[in-house]
Amino acid sequence: MIVVTLTKVPQSLRGDLTKWYQEVQTGVYVGNVSARIRDLVWQRVEKNIGNGEATMVYSTNTELGYQIKTTRRNYEVVDYDGIPLVMRLNVDAVPQTTKYGFSNASKFHRARMMAHKQNKSQAKASQPEITVLDLETTGLKANRDQIIAIGAVKRLRNGSYEKFDELIKSDQKVPKSITELTGITDKMLEDKGIPLDSALVKLKDFIKSSILMGYNFHFDETFLSSGLIACNLPELNNKTVDLMAVVKKAEKFLDNYQLATVLKFYNIENLRPHNALSDAQATMELANKLMEKGSPKF
Repeated sequence: MIVVTLTKVPQSLRGDLTKWYQEVQTGVYVGNVSARIRDLVWQRVEKNIGNGEATMVYSTNTELGYQIKTTRRNYEVVDYDGIPLVMRLNVDAVPQTTKYGFSNASKFHRARMMAHKQNKSQAKASQPEITVLDLETTGLKANRDQIIAIGAVKRLRNGSYEKFDELIKSDQKVPKSITELTGITDKMLEDKGIPLDSALVKLKDFIKSSILMGYNFHFDETFLSSGLIACNLPELNNKTVDLMAVVKKAEKFLDNYQLATVLKFYNIENLRPHNALSDAQATMELANKLMEKGSPKF
């Protein structure tokens, strides 16, 4: 038996926990899963708890028959001859106006913090240029279907952004299902579209040597490669990263890994799904959040 209590945690975490445990009362969850799943779920709780607090009690083969874990800042679980006890820390005895920093330990801590901030600033200054790309196509087969829209967002070394947004003329009729999905019509392509070779030349100039990213990027990469070959243009040799693979490694318990699901999980709003530029902008936000957590690294 496992019991988890949550206090003042994000609503997304409460909903996430109901995948494995039953909420029998507000903030109180009960379940019975394997030790491996129990520990993985607790890691998710610790990771996504925000400013809230959580405590877990679970069955073990000990004298009392249970063990305790908690994130509460003013309590600590201690082992007393094999018996888990929750000890209240005397944190309230320290006045809030007390000034710290006179001990050598405190000085070393401040020095480490300053070095950490300096390293973060240096890392930010040395960030590589990244381009996130998204395509809209007439279908799913690169050897048969065609690109009808290209959207891209590039993050420069100084942290600013540039955008690329083009509709592409096509000698194929846009299927009704694609128009319903993307809003792109034959008339739009005829009036505002440019030839594929012109678009790809402009895109290569936009991308330059930046790292290329996308979500389920193999799909876009296949269409790009096919288009470059058809237009007798050199292949791209940029480093590429598929963010779907990064998310699958970081978040093992999502219901699915469709872009909409992943964006919702990371609290990213995409105002125009299946619009190439809007998808690219939302995916850039996702890339930034993933890199803040340490993956992918460059």
